[in-house]
Amino acid sequence: MSELALHPAAQAPTVAPQAPRQVPAAWLALLATPVAASANGPVLILPDMADSLGIRTATATWLVTVFAWAMAVGTPLMAGLLRRRGLHSALRLSAALIVAGTAIVAVAPWLPLAMAGRAAQGMGGAGLVTAAMSLAGSVRRMGVITAGFGTLGAAGPLLGSTVADMASWRASLAVGAVALLALPAIMRHAAPSAPRQIAPFDGRGATLLILMATALVLVPRYPLPAVATSLTMAALLALHIRSNPTGFIPASLLRTRTFVLSALLACALATSYFTLLFTIPQLLGDRTGWSASTIGTGQLVALLAGSALSIVLAVASARMSRPRVLTILLTVGALAPLTALLTPWAPLLLLVATLAVLATSAGQATLAVYAAQTAPAAQRPTAIGLFNLCYQLGGAFGPAIAALITLGG
Repeated sequence: MSELALHPAAQAPTVAPQAPRQVPAAWLALLATPVAASANGPVLILPDMADSLGIRTATATWLVTVFAWAMAVGTPLMAGLLRRRGLHSALRLSAALIVAGTAIVAVAPWLPLAMAGRAAQGMGGAGLVTAAMSLAGSVRRMGVITAGFGTLGAAGPLLGSTVADMASWRASLAVGAVALLALPAIMRHAAPSAPRQIAPFDGRGATLLILMATALVLVPRYPLPAVATSLTMAALLALHIRSNPTGFIPASLLRTRTFVLSALLACALATSYFTLLFTIPQLLGDRTGWSASTIGTGQLVALLAGSALSIVLAVASARMSRPRVLTILLTVGALAPLTALLTPWAPLLLLVATLAVLATSAGQATLAVYAAQTAPAAQRPTAIGLFNLCYQLGGAFGPAIAALITLGG
């Protein structure tokens, strides 16, 4: 008998394993970006919402705050679910939360019930965003997602107002459900991952992180108690991480300089962007004779231009060194507030909006990839979740700073 006959496997042709299929970037953008429109949709229709619920307009802003809170705390929680139970489980739960939240908002006669619905929508949206960013895999594809955030975030107020005029304010809060149209394609392209056999769930670490994020989100409304609570929770969380370094927040991530700097820079860029987003209309109104519609249209065009440029920068960054990319982001990010502060010509404030959304959208795309690449494969969903938490906190800090600026002015 020949040697080959003794080894049948040697006779079989060698078949190279197929690389896993990538989910097309357009589907990832559809999965993630409608949440931006849903977040900003209530901006122009708060009085209508307040009248319908029989409350003051200022009280109706809780529907915005609770959505931001759910996005912030839901991001690391959904990342943990993605890590432990796999992509398909995270997508199914996110979809269920969005459907349930949208149904509650559609019929809720009272503010607390409507807030519960918005919280479910925000947490479900956080899961879809985390899943999409986990599947991106490259700066170019991440750039498509983050530019979509900028575009739909900019168009969100106008879209919400239009839908409210055509149907009702409740329908305008349902635009985030459009993301569910991407689920069949995502499920088809992305292979289900088996649940990971990892350490028991770190409930204490998750609770401390949620409490700290909640306190930070409430800083704009209750500054002194929220800041005190944030510092207390941060100290307790630091002690917990020291005693449980492989828990909900892996200590190895916090010791990685690239991850920490990427997350902090993303928070800074987001804070600057959202500060300017809410400040520029007020400054234009004070310095020009433009009508509110003219200011809104001008800012929308400026934000859309910045979102388009962010795709260009994200694609180009793949051919640049990391120091060069960071230099560009820091330069553009610094130019935006400096121009707003120093410009003597009011229309240049529209350029400020373009620079701000360019820096934050391109920054989120490139920095998210940098942050994820620093983590082992098993921890990448966690890294993306914590990175996005920092970005979402910037979205909470920005409007608070804008309020201080406009009131102080």
